[in-house]
Order: sequence, then structure tokens, then C-alpha cells
Amino acid sequence: MSRYRLTVEYDGGPYNGFQAQDGQPTVQGALETAITAFCGQSVRIVAAGRTDSGVHATAQVVHVDLERDWPAATVMNALNAHLLNESVSVLDAAAAPDDWHARFSAEGRKYLYRILNRAGPPALLDGQVWHVKRPLDVEAMQAGANRLLGHHDFTTFRDLACQAKSPMRTLDVARVERVGQEVHLVFEARAFLHRQVRSMTGTLVEVGMGRWTPDNVTAALEARDRKACGPVAPSTGLYLTGVDYPDAG
Repeated sequence: MSRYRLTVEYDGGPYNGFQAQDGQPTVQGALETAITAFCGQSVRIVAAGRTDSGVHATAQVVHVDLERDWPAATVMNALNAHLLNESVSVLDAAAAPDDWHARFSAEGRKYLYRILNRAGPPALLDGQVWHVKRPLDVEAMQAGANRLLGHHDFTTFRDLACQAKSPMRTLDVARVERVGQEVHLVFEARAFLHRQVRSMTGTLVEVGMGRWTPDNVTAALEARDRKACGPVAPSTGLYLTGVDYPDAG
């Protein structure tokens, strides 16, 4: 049995999330179908994280165990040949040690949230960004984001259906910047709670609109109450952009 590490890009719009579900199109289902078509093997892949319906990825990482020792380039090219009708692409494939794990070996995850901040709605970027008409104060949003940095109980920014054992997380990076007509929010942490990034983003947009202040963000965090959270941002603007592993991985 040979283990392979795959770096995967996908448009989450056509899929009901990453995780396989009976009767529903998912990213995992598309990848596993492609693997079976390639080598005839029925497999279950493992991902660094399970993205929600509509969420995109530029560098999701998965691992798969194959019975035959294939050249990594063959695995990548063959899978892409069987993914031509899907919104999924394998960007890289590499052999991995048997004890390397896409999820449990990960030391950090990176997300980008894209907001199109202009009056006119998106034509080319429909489904790829969150359209916010009202001008956003990026400096105020950054001041609010700074209140979320560090090790906290993120219950307020945790979906009620979150299955994580603890709401405690350490947010290492929370950066807000304007890029042309877009506002980008970058978040980095070892791990995130279910819908934590979208919850934080929606709250920070309230700050950008002037409805909230950074002090309100602190109060919401300290409340440890989901009801204290601002509106949750839609899935369309969220991207998983990277997963960090030890050098040995």
C-alpha cells in the first residue's frame, strides 16, 4: 500500500461541501470517483479540513492509500483526466510516509475571505466573492480583528452544530486589507471551529460599516454566547488557501 499526498483546488459552488454524502455532489465524492476510474480501487480519502457547501479551496490537502506504487506524476495526471467534468483539479501529487496524515499531521491552516466592496454587483466573480455595497472602513475592521488574536474561548464564533470538543482556539493571524475593489480578510490558526471564519468575517463587516466598534467585538468574544455574534458571512467568499506541515511531512 502506498500513500499519496494531493494538493487540490476546487470551486465549491457546484458541491454540497467537501465531505461525501449519499445522493449529493461533493468534492470528496468527485475525487474518490476519479480514483476508482483511474485504478479500479474503491477508497476513502482523508482531507486536512472539511469545507462547507459553497466554500472554495486553492490548496486543500488530502491523502489516499493506493494498492499499487504509481509514479506521483501519473497519479496527478490520471486523476485530472477523470476530473475534466468537475470543478476540481489536482495541483500536485507526492509520495508520503505511511504515518503521514493530511489532517492530524497539519500544524496550521490558512483561509482567505474575499469581499467585493463596490456598488455594482459581480458579473465575472458571481459565486466567488461576497458583494457588500456599502463602503467598508478597513482600518476599523483591522482594529476589530486585532481583538480576536490570541488564545480564546471562541464559543461566540462557533456554529451550534460544531462537533469540536473544545471552543478554545489560538488565532495567529487576522489581517484585513484592501486589494483594488476587494477587501481581503486573512486568518491563520492551527485549527478552526465550524464556521468560525465566516462568523468572524460577518462581525468584522459590521465594524467596517460603522454598526459595531472594536469594543463590541471584544464584548462579543467575551460573552461566549453564539447569540452575541454578528451576521455570518456567506460561504461564497471563503477560500482554504493553505495547510502547514512539519518539514518532515
